[in-house]
Amino acid sequence: MTSTAGGAGQLLAISDLHIGYPENRALVESMAPETDEDWLLVAGDVSENVADIHWTLKTLASRFRKVVWTPGNHELWTHPKDTVTLRGVARYEHLVEMCRQLDVVTPEDPYPVWDGPGGPVAIAPLFLLYDYSFLPAGCATKEEGLEYAHGTGVVCNDEYLLHPDPYPTREDWCRARVAETERRLAALPEDLPTVLVNHYPLDRHPTDVLWYPEFAMWCGTRLTADWHRRFRVAAMVYGHLHIPRTTWHEGVRFEEVSVGYPREWRKRPQPPGRLRRILPWKDESA
Repeated sequence: MTSTAGGAGQLLAISDLHIGYPENRALVESMAPETDEDWLLVAGDVSENVADIHWTLKTLASRFRKVVWTPGNHELWTHPKDTVTLRGVARYEHLVEMCRQLDVVTPEDPYPVWDGPGGPVAIAPLFLLYDYSFLPAGCATKEEGLEYAHGTGVVCNDEYLLHPDPYPTREDWCRARVAETERRLAALPEDLPTVLVNHYPLDRHPTDVLWYPEFAMWCGTRLTADWHRRFRVAAMVYGHLHIPRTTWHEGVRFEEVSVGYPREWRKRPQPPGRLRRILPWKDESA
């Protein structure tokens, strides 16, 4: 672990920037810290285009004291419009190396310790994927769940663009990631709280409000359902659902920090692209 934060500043978070939309790219261009000590957590889905991911993280890293990134499903797509044609693990490793050149923390790096207000806490970016264990009601297997989803027309583009190579399936890749990440988290000091940052929620409860509940299949894994209790979690930061909000589950704060697509954020009363403060925490809904 590394500890580089000072005695001031804020731990901020954002996700699902989707900068392929000009309106969202403009939001990134205007993002700035409030103090020289602010850190920024980026919980995935910057873009499906590697050049855009590079531009975004380079821009943010030049402004914030530290940037921590974890991939979303869009970063892992091998999109026909992207000049980088790497698939699966090779694509992920390419993105990790790119981040290291930008001095951006990835899930493969030592977990930094936030020593600012609300700390110390270990900041753990996670890359876990999903294993189809969040099945629709009445479905007992992945195959039944996919059949149901195809019947409703609600099917994640991962089925066509997110390749697990060299793993046989995405769920195999997910289980390998979960096992390795669990080992690393268990090795942290027992008296050190954590902020866990993952593109997907670690528990299924945030998906209960989805308009299309079958989409939950692409939103996480039951293998992490007790991590918020096991690993002394001060806050669980995630995105993916495009439903920004704060919820509490078994006494632990879950923060969904998505920007989402312009058609979504234009409907919200809050200004778009607002960075969510994770620490020091203040209940901004009161």
